[in-house]
Amino acid sequence: MKQGLNSKCSKSRILEVSNVSGAAEVTEIGMSDSATGVVDMTEGPVTGHILRFALPMLLGYLFQQFYSMVDTIIVGKYLGVHALAGVGSTGAISFMIIGFCTGICAGFCIPVAQCFGAGDHVKMRKYIANAAWISAAFAVVLTVMVCALTGRILHIMDTQPDIYDFAYDYIFIVFAGIPATILYNLASSIIRSLGDSKTPVYFLLLSSAVNIVLDLVTIAVFGMGVEGAAYATVFSQLVSGILCTVYMYKKFAIIHFSGSEASVDGKCIKRLVLMGVPMGLQYTITAVGSVILQTAVNGLGYMAVAAVTAGSKIRLFFCTPYDALGGTMATFAGQNAGAMKPERVKEGVIKATVIGFIYSAAGIVLMLILGDLLCGLFVDGNETVIISMAKYFLIVDACFGFFLTMVNVYRFAMQGMGYSGFAMIAGILEMIGRSAVAFALVPVMGFTAACYAAPLAWIFADIFLVPACLKCISKLRSGYVNV
Repeated sequence: MKQGLNSKCSKSRILEVSNVSGAAEVTEIGMSDSATGVVDMTEGPVTGHILRFALPMLLGYLFQQFYSMVDTIIVGKYLGVHALAGVGSTGAISFMIIGFCTGICAGFCIPVAQCFGAGDHVKMRKYIANAAWISAAFAVVLTVMVCALTGRILHIMDTQPDIYDFAYDYIFIVFAGIPATILYNLASSIIRSLGDSKTPVYFLLLSSAVNIVLDLVTIAVFGMGVEGAAYATVFSQLVSGILCTVYMYKKFAIIHFSGSEASVDGKCIKRLVLMGVPMGLQYTITAVGSVILQTAVNGLGYMAVAAVTAGSKIRLFFCTPYDALGGTMATFAGQNAGAMKPERVKEGVIKATVIGFIYSAAGIVLMLILGDLLCGLFVDGNETVIISMAKYFLIVDACFGFFLTMVNVYRFAMQGMGYSGFAMIAGILEMIGRSAVAFALVPVMGFTAACYAAPLAWIFADIFLVPACLKCISKLRSGYVNV
């Protein structure tokens, strides 16, 4: 949609969208309003905005992975290697479904960030309301459908008989908690789209503590098995979602609905679906490759599965800075695209990439020094072969961290500018990379090949993402905003 550059009015920008009736609301917004908690990222030092936004997100991601690691550590230590392998074998399918939920919620909030950056609060509130309606519908449909298909999916993935029951008991409960997952991700995404990356972290810290306590109580005290870890995870997510929603409504006056703003709007829903579903599918398509790879790894036996499980958990922990940079670029690019500032978007992409490269170099050193110690957290110290395999898995990943930096920064910048479809193409390329390893290399090279699946997927995605992102910025320069 072609957009004209609008004049500024008391630091506000008005985004006149051709398919929306009614005048945009003009409100004065500074770079940061302590009274409302919102942060305008269209003005001020780019690096400062990126770091201030990314650091709280990083803390949140770290704690998310921390209590996920606690689940795995407790399962491995108290319930044994087979239970650990069972839970770990569900990682790919969990990412496929939960990733879709996360993606659609993030996509629903891209128009929110763009309208906030443009100063159009009326349209912003309409998007928020309709995002809530669509999310509720997705929550019901996905929960029923996925829970009904859980057993069949595990069989298709060639989950071994000695770990099947552990896998089913754990993942079924996690899938039953999809509404809690969607609630948290939607609420936190809305808050972040307004420039506040701190608040979701505070509630996540609280729920992390709840999760850890429940893990110990349900498994170590009541002997509930892997079900206890699953219940703890779902309940903790529900707590975060409820707290974020209540806080958001009380804190941000600019999202209080009036008149018909909270009613169902067909045009808003269409735009939200066009933004959210491709982002959700991006995660799902990427995960399909992971499912195919996991299926190949499952056929290598429980030791390979346990090693990949431990390595993957640690990898997720050390990949949180890349995730934080990606989430930051979605909001930063969204607000600045709405404000028609293409050069600022480009500057943000470059500076976020440099930050990621610096961390990547440090990550290689950390994996070489701490690999054995970290892998030993998940399995008994006597399982030296599994620990050695997991460390090798981590070192390979760390050496290719530069490519993961570009995947996150460029992909999320494009999403922020409104090009979810392009980001989905990158997901398809990642799927191709992982699938190629699973079908062609794992049968020949075994576990070693599995270690190179993710790096190859990142390289495939980057070949497309870098030029595509530059093209999107070029379109923004010409006055085109995908809103």
